Amino acid sequence: MSIPLLEYKPSSQNQRVAGYEVPNEDSPRIYRLEDSPTESEIKELIWAGYRQIFSEHENLKFYRQTNLESQLKNRAITVRDFIRGLAKSEGFRRLVVETNSNYRIVEICLKRILGRASYNKDEEIAWSIKIATQGFGGFIDALVDSEEYQTNFGDNTVPYQRRRFKDRPFNLVTPRYGNYWRDKLENERYKSGDIKNFLDLAKSIEIRTVNYNPVSTANIKIPDTTRNTQPQGIPVSVSPSASFPLS
Repeated sequence: MSIPLLEYKPSSQNQRVAGYEVPNEDSPRIYRLEDSPTESEIKELIWAGYRQIFSEHENLKFYRQTNLESQLKNRAITVRDFIRGLAKSEGFRRLVVETNSNYRIVEICLKRILGRASYNKDEEIAWSIKIATQGFGGFIDALVDSEEYQTNFGDNTVPYQRRRFKDRPFNLVTPRYGNYWRDKLENERYKSGDIKNFLDLAKSIEIRTVNYNPVSTANIKIPDTTRNTQPQGIPVSVSPSASFPLS
């Protein structure tokens, strides 16, 4: 028997406050399946899904899920199923899930799937318990099948960051690794300029003494470079002044 999601009080984030907005360069571009009748437009929608879930500026071959792409192009699955498949893919697991704690996974997935940050620590704890009891796949299903996802994105809209006003996009402020993981990588990486490695670096330096050999100039034989032959012929001089006949 799985533990139900714990109750938490949502805070008043900007996406929960109704208001009038004037579209500008900060407004997210919305990709819908019904607005993508051509092949080029459906490809843009697919790449938008990759950018939203993987939050990478370059989509590598490693991320590609060709089976999901083919099914979406043929309208065999919805955009919601496509997002679900990307979040459950092996690439996402290796890049995000295996390198972060449950709290960090909750933070990343809420931003990339629901388009908002976590309300508070209580919500992170509640979703972390969901991961611990139902696994990561059950956590993704709970997000994608939630009423909040259905209300904001439905079946055919790629998730996007909702109501961004002053902050930078999530993909620029939420790196893949958390602080503790980056610190661990930094501590294990050898850095020659790090004070922690100074003693080991000093011990590893091998000091070599230089032996000087004095050299006397009296022992140096200078070769004779004088010529034994005299120059032949009469040297020709060129007068700098010349006279020309005048007519």
